[in-house]
Amino acid sequence: MNVSPASAAYPSALRPEGTAALRGREQEDSPRPAARVVNGQELSAEQLRLLDELQRRDREVRAHEAAHVAAGAGLVRGGASYTYQVGPDGRRYAVGGEVRIDTSAGATPAETLAKAERIRAAALAPANPSAQDYAVAAEAARLAQEARAELAAARQGDGEERTEGRNRLIGAYDDAALQPARAGRLIDTQA
Repeated sequence: MNVSPASAAYPSALRPEGTAALRGREQEDSPRPAARVVNGQELSAEQLRLLDELQRRDREVRAHEAAHVAAGAGLVRGGASYTYQVGPDGRRYAVGGEVRIDTSAGATPAETLAKAERIRAAALAPANPSAQDYAVAAEAARLAQEARAELAAARQGDGEERTEGRNRLIGAYDDAALQPARAGRLIDTQA
């Protein structure tokens, strides 16, 4: 039997490699628990991994929907609703959710524009908007664009009415300027 001088001269805990190395090796050699008890149920390592993932997803989903609700105050109809998955511990975890938002037009173009901007803000409120969130934001942008076009058309229509009124007034002066007798009086009066 060959015994090395180091192992013969030193007890195992006092070898030159030190106790820290020994403790590290003992931790590596010790069996890791394959299961843990959660809520009275023993879960395997795989089930614990799944449980951690479900808990993380639940927090994300609830925060996502809460952001929609907070930004869409007054537009949200009925709060958030969730889809759930039962975890290995028997509890339900939210894995999806939705918030219903009123996307109808307002009573006036100005009201529609303001509402569309709020809808867009509510849709893009979460830190990581979903594809559906982007679709709602795009619909809100379209609604806002239509409202802006209606407002511009209304302003242009008001401008045309004002221009027509000015033209009638200027036309009256032009008619007077074409009549020599009246034109002289106007010039004399203004001078």
